[in-house]
Amino acid sequence: MKTSFDCIVIGAGIAGVTAAIYLKRAGKNVLLIEKNSIGGQLISITKIENYPGISSIDGASFSMNLYNQIKELEIEFKYAEVTNIIDNGEYKEVITSKDIYTTKNIILSVGRTPRKLLLNNEEKFIGNGISYCAVCDGSLYKGKEVAVVGGGNSAAESALYLANICPKVTLINRSDKLRADEILVEEIESKNNIEILYNSKVTDLVELDNKLDGIIVNGTTNLKIEGLFTNIGLDPDAKFLGNLNLEMENKYIIVDKNMKTNINGIYACGDIIKKGLYQIVTAAGEGAIAATNIKG
Repeated sequence: MKTSFDCIVIGAGIAGVTAAIYLKRAGKNVLLIEKNSIGGQLISITKIENYPGISSIDGASFSMNLYNQIKELEIEFKYAEVTNIIDNGEYKEVITSKDIYTTKNIILSVGRTPRKLLLNNEEKFIGNGISYCAVCDGSLYKGKEVAVVGGGNSAAESALYLANICPKVTLINRSDKLRADEILVEEIESKNNIEILYNSKVTDLVELDNKLDGIIVNGTTNLKIEGLFTNIGLDPDAKFLGNLNLEMENKYIIVDKNMKTNINGIYACGDIIKKGLYQIVTAAGEGAIAATNIKG
């Protein structure tokens, strides 16, 4: 088994896959590592309509296209969780749950993970009443009443997706106005099975027979639901980087215009970096920039 590479790309979202494609086409010896699914957060997007050249596509289909391109280019790919990175100067060690690899360069493109509500028993109900991805798990609640927490685009898209398969969807928003794009807000308001609770917050979970049976809103209202979908933001997935002395701000990695970090041979791109715009198109561009700056 090959364990030494010119570059290891950690994270197979759009940024990581783009970087791997550019490296492979440049003749570099590259390994792409992903702990979950190719596409990353793309999978949870119901509809993508702002990517040049593609008028409309769902996130799952986009992710499958990425997977097929990886196979066609014969990019070496491993499903594994990276647990540590050791910087030995010219060479780095990437330690995963399965193997240890050495490389001259690393591109970090691990993205972000869904933010949790931090309620009692929340961990217990994940996969058993609580989900962070309506597209992934929505079919499990077909014909059932559900709630969505959040007020941005992700929450709005989740509510609209669920409204097509559930008799009632309650959208719980902590402020007096949704932050989602106007086109999404208008679509939500046109649905007769979506109710919006403004200035509201989930304060507790109701359990029955070891399953989620409802939620408490604002400390008083008992809302009976069988599924709770949380879309309140994302946090950088950077726990395994603790041993590196990376320059960071609020857990986001600081990079220069070439996607270089403060550590020689380590680059970063996509949602893990500190930047002004978190979009699919910018992540793809950052992956390309990082890859083209790898020297060998």
